[in-house]
Amino acid sequence: MDARLNYFASPTAGKAFKYFMSLGKVLKESPLSAATQELVALRVSQINGCAVCIDMHTKEAAAAGETSVRLHLVAAWREATVFTEAERAALELAEEGTRVADAAGGVSDEVWARAAKHYDEEEITALVLLVSFMNTANRLNIIAQQPAGDYVAGQFH
Repeated sequence: MDARLNYFASPTAGKAFKYFMSLGKVLKESPLSAATQELVALRVSQINGCAVCIDMHTKEAAAAGETSVRLHLVAAWREATVFTEAERAALELAEEGTRVADAAGGVSDEVWARAAKHYDEEEITALVLLVSFMNTANRLNIIAQQPAGDYVAGQFH
């Protein structure tokens, strides 16, 4: 399967991605834990059906020491006992932030309060930025039909 667009060959995409990927770097350096970031990135990508991002974030999480059990259960986190209350709050916020078209009013006050109970303002800011970043990345990849499976952990670092 070939992608519809080669973002790496496009001068316009190259300029835009320079700034877009710098946001990704800022998020990696934020106080939001790396484990939470990878779980959230994976969940948002699962919801959107972005195969290339699922491939990337599964491999990055595994390389960082995440267990296969937790990675396999991200899609069913509500019923899984392997996530902390803080991770569950982040995943819930990520889901509502991703499914804004499905939920009138976007992220509910209850979901926001659960996240705010576990994350300080800087962490929750990073979480909101991450959800938005991943939704944009997912759409870029899905629209261009970027193929998945060849990502190597650390490839973009």
